This record gives sequence, structure tokens and C-alpha cells, in this order.
Amino acid sequence: MPLIHTVGPNEALVVSGGGKEPRVIVGGRGFVWPIINRSQRLTLEVMTLDVQTTRVYTKEGVPVTVDGIAQVKVANDEQAIRTAAGQFLSKGRAELGNIALQTMEGHQRAMLGTMTVESIYQDREIFAKLVREVASSDMANMGLEIVSFTIRNIQDDEGYLDALGVKRTSEVKRDAAIGLAEAERDSSIRSAQARQESEAARFLAETGIAQSEREYNVTKAGYDQQVNTRNAEAELAYELQSTRTRQEIRTEEIQIEVVERERQIQVQQQEILRRENELEATVRKPSEAERYRLETIAAGNKTSVLAGAEADSESIRLRGDAEADAVRAKGLAEAAAMLQKADAWKEYGQAALVEQLLQSMPEVASAIAQPLAKTERIAIISTGGNDGSGAGASKVTRDVTNIIAQLPEVIEALTGIDVIGSIKNLPGVRDSNGDAAGSNGSAAAPESPSES
Repeated sequence: MPLIHTVGPNEALVVSGGGKEPRVIVGGRGFVWPIINRSQRLTLEVMTLDVQTTRVYTKEGVPVTVDGIAQVKVANDEQAIRTAAGQFLSKGRAELGNIALQTMEGHQRAMLGTMTVESIYQDREIFAKLVREVASSDMANMGLEIVSFTIRNIQDDEGYLDALGVKRTSEVKRDAAIGLAEAERDSSIRSAQARQESEAARFLAETGIAQSEREYNVTKAGYDQQVNTRNAEAELAYELQSTRTRQEIRTEEIQIEVVERERQIQVQQQEILRRENELEATVRKPSEAERYRLETIAAGNKTSVLAGAEADSESIRLRGDAEADAVRAKGLAEAAAMLQKADAWKEYGQAALVEQLLQSMPEVASAIAQPLAKTERIAIISTGGNDGSGAGASKVTRDVTNIIAQLPEVIEALTGIDVIGSIKNLPGVRDSNGDAAGSNGSAAAPESPSES
């Protein structure tokens, strides 16, 4: 059964055997057949090398000590890994780092012999770049690569570098002293020229100042006049502008007030609409519903009443027709009776009329006495006269009798019938002289129909 080997990205798995070129696996897994294949691991991590070369003579023969630092690792491609595996697979990480360090130190020594101390000290980057370029080819032949290389320190035991500093310092100081002397000389010359030019300029300036003062005063007087005029105009313009501004502000305030009033009116209108809607919802709609209900009830009642009224009117009409028929029949009967009475009265003449009047007399007397019958109390005041007429109840009775005694005269005035005379002419009735009625030869009146 094959075995599965897994490696990370910081190492390479080299599988050899089987008569083929070794397989390289980086950051993956592979099958290794026991007995047939052999698997070995090679680190791909960076190694830090402290590259130091002590007392190496430069091109000028000055011994210097250079301290550098290099970052070296196995190149991350399959061919370089195979090359490194062929040379370092059986060696440990320490041996691999030592071999790389010896290679870097050798190339650093060789490069120091081709350069001067000044060039090494003044341009360390170029020195490090040259060492890296020279050593890269040998490193590649071993399957390695230089990730970075820098110079940390350069020193010497003879004081050459210090002397270079002293020389440069002296040159700088010399150049500074010369520059200072030349500057002082130039300063003195320029100071004298400046004083001369200053005096000339002062005189010219004073003359110009006097002339300028005269022109200034003249110009100032004219300017003052213009300034005063402009100030007055400005003040007037300021007042005018202030007035305009106030007017504009007042106009804006009025517009703001108008807008506020309009908004208040709109708010009031909205409030009115709201109240109308509220009134519509709470009063008018219920009122209309109640009115519709009452109208519906009234219409039903009206219909019922109309139906009842029509039935009553029909009943009344029928009853009226029946009563009218009855009255008509009764009237016809009464009319027939009256005709018969009229015919009888024509035959009987005035005696019949007198009889009817006499029959009506009790009713008339009853009607006259009716008010007295309804009187609960009568207060009689007597003057106590001696005319013999009397007072009290007898007086009232006598007044009623007198009223009734006047009835024949009233009837005669109304109908022209002399009731008293007719009574006197009746047979068997005597007048006040004791003569019998009808003694003058008049015939007796026929009997009244009522006597039958």
C-alpha cells in the first residue's frame, strides 16, 4: 500500500527511486511506495547570515573590517530544488547556512580588494549591490538565492576613516574662514558704498520730502475739500439708504405679516372645514338620517291615515248618502204633511192660525221664564214707595205676566193677526159687555181640525 506524505509551503518533498528523475512536491501531498521510493524533506525557509570580514585590505592597502547581513534560501522552483537536493539533502540546516556564509564572505573579501576605502564608506549601497551580483551566480549553482544583502558597519584599526574625517573637517573649516574673510571684505566695501548712496539718497529724499510736503499740503487741501464733500454726500446717501433699507425691511415685515395672516386664514379655513366635517359627521348626517326615518314613518303614517281617511270618507259619504236619502224622504213626507196642513188651513182660515198661535203660547211663555228658572239668586231692592205696586217676589211675577200679556200685540205687529179679536169671535165667548160672540149676525167659526 502506498503511503501519503504531505508537506507545507515552507518545505519541499523530494521523492526518489523507481529509475526516474526525483519528484519534487512543494506545499502538497504525494504517494510514496515503500521499498521502491524514498522521500526526503528540504527546508525552503530563509536563513539569516552574519557576513563579517576582518582586516581585509582594500585597493589602497588599507585594512578595514566590514560587517554585513544576508538573507539566503533555497530558490522556489523545481530545478533549483533538485540542484539543492543533490548538494544539501543529506546535510542539515546549519551546514547549509555555513556553506552559504563562506560563499558570501569570500565574495565580500574579493570585492573589498577592488575598491577604495572612500568609495566603500561613501556609497555602501553600491558596495552591497556589487557583492550580491558577484555572489548570486555561485549561489544559483547551488540552488540558492540571495533574498537581501546590506552593510551594517565599516571600520578600521589604523584611524584612516578618522583621518578622512579630520581632513574633510579641516577643508571645511578652511573654506569657511576664507568665505568669512571674503564676506567681511565685501561687506565693508558694500557698507561704504551703501553709506555714500545712503547720504545721497538722504539728501535727495529730504528735498523730495520738502517738495512732497508742499505738494501734499496742496493736494491734501483739495482732497480735504473733496473728502468733506464726499462725506456729506456719503452721509446723505447713508441716510437715504438707511431710509430705503428701513422701508424695505418694513415692506418685508408687512409681507411676512401678510403671509402669517394668510397662513392664519388658511389655518382658520382648515379649522372651519374640520368643524364643518365634524358637524357633518356628528349632527347633520345623524339629523338627516333621523329626518329620513321620521319622513319614512310620516309617509307610512300618511299612507295609513290617507287610507283610513279614504275609508272614513267613503263611509261618511255612504252614511251621508243614506242620511240624505232619509232626510229627503222625511222632507218629502213633511212637505206632503205641510201641503195637507196648508190645504186644511185654507179650509179652516184664520181660526186655524189662531189655534196654532194659542198652542205655541205655552212654549213662548216657557222661553220667557227660562232665564228666571236658571237664576240661582235674585237681590230685590225696594224704595218703599206708596204707589201700591208692592215689592219682592210678587213684583217679579207681575213683570213676567205683563210681558206675556204683551205677546198678542207683538204677534199682531208681526203677522197682522188679531189674536184677542179672534178669540172674542169664537162661539160661546162673550165680550166685556156680556153679549155673545157673533150676536151681530156673524156665523160661528168652523171647528178646528185639532178638535177632531
